[in-house]
Amino acid sequence: MANSYNLVNNLARHIGQTVTIFTTSGGESGRGFTGVLASVNCNFVRLITQIGPAPGCALGNCCDKYSHPRCDDGNVLPSGIRCDADRGFGSIVDIPVDRISAFVHNAVGSGW
Repeated sequence: MANSYNLVNNLARHIGQTVTIFTTSGGESGRGFTGVLASVNCNFVRLITQIGPAPGCALGNCCDKYSHPRCDDGNVLPSGIRCDADRGFGSIVDIPVDRISAFVHNAVGSGW
């Protein structure tokens, strides 16, 4: 328990930084996960591994397909924005603390 507590404290100091965490599992997950460390608790670590795009259209502007019928058939608007454009999503990974085998972070600015 004391070792995992030290690991959790060390991880928590790097919230907001890009890190790589290797796990004790095999296959692709054993190769490590790289992302921005979002949160740490005694049980899990959360990494943002892919950040989704910002919203492309504010409410009520020319991208709003309900106020602009040209969007109903998937046309490209005069602004160049496709009405059916894939907005994409980000992704996160939650890693159990007891499955972490190694933790890699940048030495510059880490307080070490």
